[in-house]
Amino acid sequence: MLSRTAAMTEELYMRKYFTEYIKSLTALLKDDGADFTRLKSEMLVKIGFMQHERLIHLMVTILFAVLMFMCVGIFFISEVTAFLLCALLMLVLLVPYIAHYFFLENGVQRLYKIYDEVSLKADGQK
Repeated sequence: MLSRTAAMTEELYMRKYFTEYIKSLTALLKDDGADFTRLKSEMLVKIGFMQHERLIHLMVTILFAVLMFMCVGIFFISEVTAFLLCALLMLVLLVPYIAHYFFLENGVQRLYKIYDEVSLKADGQK
């Protein structure tokens, strides 16, 4: 499992990669000389990668949420403060995971819209 620092670095890299990819697609949409048919098939592969990334982050987010609620439940049953501290730690980790998941979700939905525009331009090139 990645350390927290490595996970944060990976998250920042993914954000930068995703943001730059969307910017490059937006720029290509303005270029009428671009090969939109090739871009369309390339986008399907990238969208698949991003959907996979989003799914993995959803599963990790759900895991941390379940663990947090389990710690809270065990705390209420046993009244051992260590479980409350564990729940707090899970919450601290859960908040960035939720933020990153929503970034991925919104980014994939942006890719869907861009893909629709690329499809229209690719169909117009035929």
